[in-house]
Amino acid sequence: MQTIRKRLSILFVICSISAIFIITLFVNLTINNKFDLYMKDIQDKRYERIVSYFQEVYKRDGKWIETSGAELMHEAYMGNYCLSLLDSDKKVIWGMDPNDIRNSLHFKTMITNDKGVYSTKTFEIVTDNKVVGYVNIGQYSSVLMSEEDVNFKTSINKSIIASGLTTLIIVIAISLYFSKQFSMPIKEVANMYSKLSKGDFDTKLKTRSNIEELESLRRNVNILAGKLKQQDMLRKRLVADISHEIRTPLNILQNNLEAMIDGIFPVTTERLNGLNEEVIRFSRLLDNLNVLKQFEAESEKLNFEKIALDDLIKGVCSDFYMEAENKKIDLICDLQNNKHYYITGDKDKLKQVFINLISNAIKFTGEGGKVTVAIYEKENRVMAEIIDNGIGIEERDLPFIYERLYRGDISRHKTEGSGIGLTIVRNIINLHSAGIEVQSSLGEGTKVIVTFQK
Repeated sequence: MQTIRKRLSILFVICSISAIFIITLFVNLTINNKFDLYMKDIQDKRYERIVSYFQEVYKRDGKWIETSGAELMHEAYMGNYCLSLLDSDKKVIWGMDPNDIRNSLHFKTMITNDKGVYSTKTFEIVTDNKVVGYVNIGQYSSVLMSEEDVNFKTSINKSIIASGLTTLIIVIAISLYFSKQFSMPIKEVANMYSKLSKGDFDTKLKTRSNIEELESLRRNVNILAGKLKQQDMLRKRLVADISHEIRTPLNILQNNLEAMIDGIFPVTTERLNGLNEEVIRFSRLLDNLNVLKQFEAESEKLNFEKIALDDLIKGVCSDFYMEAENKKIDLICDLQNNKHYYITGDKDKLKQVFINLISNAIKFTGEGGKVTVAIYEKENRVMAEIIDNGIGIEERDLPFIYERLYRGDISRHKTEGSGIGLTIVRNIINLHSAGIEVQSSLGEGTKVIVTFQK
């Protein structure tokens, strides 16, 4: 098993070595071929110069003698080639011994692969359109190079090799750096997942990356950690709430029944009615949880039909006028006369939505407060608003108001309830492909906006 950094480093190094080797090979072959062509061109020009020189010698002397052009012998010896001068009948006038060239120090500096093969080329010496002689040029290599040429070619090859090795070292260093840039964020994510699996939800990734995908991964993992932390908190709170909601009626029942059994309290109809009310409250809590389970599983079938939303809300408001009046709350149903707002939905379920919302608004509004219900159209949508000036919701509680049995600290201490009303509301809204938004400030009130497609 290899780490991602090691795997990336090996991959980068292998690719780099392959690329550098191929580039170095091609550059070396190209330069050597070009250099050989250059040297061959120089050699051809040397041949032309030698032939031209013998032509000038013949024109000057008018004939061949034993010393004609002999001054070229020294140049030929230094250049590692042999010259032989022949007359028009191809009889040797003078010639050099190839063995003298083979044993010279100049020849030993040559780096060609064909030193042992001696070859000759014969060129005609033409004067006044007449062949007056021949010159043989022999050499142990297809291309003759001086010591300077050999040194130049060797230095070029060394430079190519040195450049390749230097580039390889630089590329390996860069590869190690970038593999670290890739691997470190992923390694941190793996470590963070390990911590999350152990229940440590407070951990966060702080190391930023300039790679878009890795930075997106970092942000999303941090969001996941935050959500897991919220869910863990809600889970613990849910367990505490359920325990509290169930323990209260059970404790009341147990204490009163024990007192009756021990003869401390007399068994009266009034006490039995009180205990029966606790049983009913306990049963109501279980019924609400069962209703919530049905909605979350989407097990209830919806009966969609065309609904006049204004008539539905007007009917719900009329049911709460008496309760609002008892609390000295001004319940205002702000609907335009003779104007209907039609939507498609399940009438009974939507009625339950607005019963819950208006009931909450009245419940959390003090005496002398005001609750306003309004309907209006906006961009081909029907908007329903329930606005109150009650106790409001703390900002920290807003993200969790739809969670099962969740109640803010204020509502927990000041009002009764099971904490699942808004959960049911949200599920019904989602089943209608509608939207719900809650805006609230502590001590100033709450606005709930429900949005339907027309």
